[in-house]
Amino acid sequence: MCPAPLFEKTARWFHRANASLLGNLPCTQGCAHCCIGLFSVTILDRQELQRGLRTLPDEQRKRIERIAAEQITVLTAAAPSLNTNRFIDQWPEDMNEQFIERFDAWPCPALEQDGRCGLYEFRPLVCRSMGVPPDDGDSVSGACAVQTAVPLIRLSKAIREEENHLAGIEAEAIEALRLHAGAEGEELFLPYAFVSDTEAR
Repeated sequence: MCPAPLFEKTARWFHRANASLLGNLPCTQGCAHCCIGLFSVTILDRQELQRGLRTLPDEQRKRIERIAAEQITVLTAAAPSLNTNRFIDQWPEDMNEQFIERFDAWPCPALEQDGRCGLYEFRPLVCRSMGVPPDDGDSVSGACAVQTAVPLIRLSKAIREEENHLAGIEAEAIEALRLHAGAEGEELFLPYAFVSDTEAR
């Protein structure tokens, strides 16, 4: 089963960006630095991860779902409001940051013991684009602690424009999915993307 078109396009964009930086980005399957810690994903990412889960052997799928369920139990104990609304779109920014800091040692439920992603072909969009150094127009900074050196070459205007174009497509796709599914929000903490709607409640 192939990734959805937007997910595949984002992966190809990352490869072009990396090539233009002479392959200096350390981000490949097996580097798990950004796979540790709590972060949010979208309902579009969740839909893709759910597609991926259906392709896995039962034992592997159940292990991922078990880890996610255990993390959700801790999250709901810390924020009981998640029992009735798992979406965090309307959370105050400082509350979101507190949770991210509090659970910064959590591994992604799909992270295998060898450091590889068990759902690599179905990974979220943020995982596909992570690692490209942010550029605010004045300076370029490393995307994570693994990037001890930032490439001196800057991404071309065309590549940055493509990045913005993909972000626009993502926003439209998320809104369409939200309306179609009647979802209460668009963003949720990562563990919720691995469990069914019934288990998330």
